Amino acid sequence: MSDFRQPTLPDRGYATAASEVVRNRVMRNTYWLLALSLVPTVLGALVGLNTGINRVMGASPGTSAIVFLIGAFGLMYLIERNKNTSLGVGLLLAFTFFMGIMLSRLLGHVLGLGNGSQLIMLAFGGTAAVFGTMATIATTTKRDFSNLQKFLLIGVVILIVASIANIFLQLPALMLTISVMAIAIFSALLLVDLQRVINGGETNYVSATLAIYLDVYNIFANLLMLLGIFGGNRE
Repeated sequence: MSDFRQPTLPDRGYATAASEVVRNRVMRNTYWLLALSLVPTVLGALVGLNTGINRVMGASPGTSAIVFLIGAFGLMYLIERNKNTSLGVGLLLAFTFFMGIMLSRLLGHVLGLGNGSQLIMLAFGGTAAVFGTMATIATTTKRDFSNLQKFLLIGVVILIVASIANIFLQLPALMLTISVMAIAIFSALLLVDLQRVINGGETNYVSATLAIYLDVYNIFANLLMLLGIFGGNRE
């Protein structure tokens, strides 16, 4: 009987090796593309700051929110539709450029503070620390965090609705609550998304990069907002 089972062992070993190769390739490409995506984000932010787009958005927050939602969700839809082609990479980089432009409003506000540059670097360092912590946990822990994803996505929807409502309500306490919750929710989502890539649950590096980029972007933006509120020196 054992003679009939022996031929299946090499096949099983080959399948395991093949899946390991795919997992490592997705991880490598995801990290490279994530690093690359920061370049158009910075360029987009510079365009927003130097062309005055950030001031236009600040003067019309309602319109800016509509443009952001249409642009962001529209590009994300196109990225997912083309994630298996080189066009998907191009659309992802266009998306990160757009997100950089949208970030310029917050950056312009913080740069107007006496210690704005220091706050931006502090927010960047804090975001990097969160990323490193979550990557370490995702790599070392045996616990599966994928069951949290559904609840976290519900939290994201609540954040979006609350953010839109606060455009009209202008409640400082609600704004602070949204930022604190956003950092917590997107940090947890970052853990889930990183673990999915590390464990081989995500086989497309474009989709993986998009998910992780959104986590990092939102952590940075909301951390910078809190630093600007509590640590800003107004001249």
